[in-house]
Amino acid sequence: MNKIARWLRRDAMSAWLFLAPSGVGFALFYLIPFAMGVFYSFMDSTVDGHYAGLDNYRELLASDSFRKAASNTFYFSLVSVPLILALSLGLAMLLNQNIYLRKWLRTAYVLPLVVPVASIILVWQMLLDWNGSLNAWLSYFGMERVDWMKTDAARNVVIAVYLWKNIGYNVILFLAGLQQIPKDYYETAQIEGAGRIRQFGSITLVYLTSTMFFVVIMSIMNSFKVFRETYLIAGDYPQDSIYMLQHYMNNMFMSLDIQKLTAAATLMVGCILLIVMVLFAIERRYRQFME
Repeated sequence: MNKIARWLRRDAMSAWLFLAPSGVGFALFYLIPFAMGVFYSFMDSTVDGHYAGLDNYRELLASDSFRKAASNTFYFSLVSVPLILALSLGLAMLLNQNIYLRKWLRTAYVLPLVVPVASIILVWQMLLDWNGSLNAWLSYFGMERVDWMKTDAARNVVIAVYLWKNIGYNVILFLAGLQQIPKDYYETAQIEGAGRIRQFGSITLVYLTSTMFFVVIMSIMNSFKVFRETYLIAGDYPQDSIYMLQHYMNNMFMSLDIQKLTAAATLMVGCILLIVMVLFAIERRYRQFME
């Protein structure tokens, strides 16, 4: 027992030594700056400031621009996350079959993950510009041109870019989960007369629970990081329907309003943590129900 205890202590020490560089980097570049941001959100100034309580948060919630940015961000997540979940699962189930050009299709869905966003945005701009390819086709068929990024259609454009950029990653995760399901279960279900819908609900969804939970969390986090694509397409002050929380925080940074910036960042992180905790609770209840 003493030898085992010494071996465990030595093994734990080796693990901590390997983890130390990553832990130091995480603390320096993420944990400490976030803690300082939370601290500044309760101050009236970053230089010789005094404790202001919740004043910054009250001003933030009273701001029309912040409320607009928050509502747009949550609406975007509410629409895009279920959409990407359904599409990626459907594509993964399709690519899991023996279909024509399956390997090429898998590669095509993975390509957006490795192509730089800035270069791809140029393609989207050429497609959606007033004199772009899409409007050229509309004019050819006798329809009016649409200034896509200056109307409410801009929201649909951002959703399309988000789906195109992130769907490949989710497809990979779902494919890995589908390939872990024993085929014997489906064969047994077919012998017992279960249809495709019954097999999907009783076998596929049950065994993809953990994968789907991870995909939902990653999709929500990615939906809050759509600022880069939106900023490159539409700039600092885009059309109202795609003015996101990141736009608001970027503009606060440019005007050096650090108090509102840090308060908005703290609220956003708090909302994400709340959503993740609710999802963990739902997933735990679902596991207990299935057991």
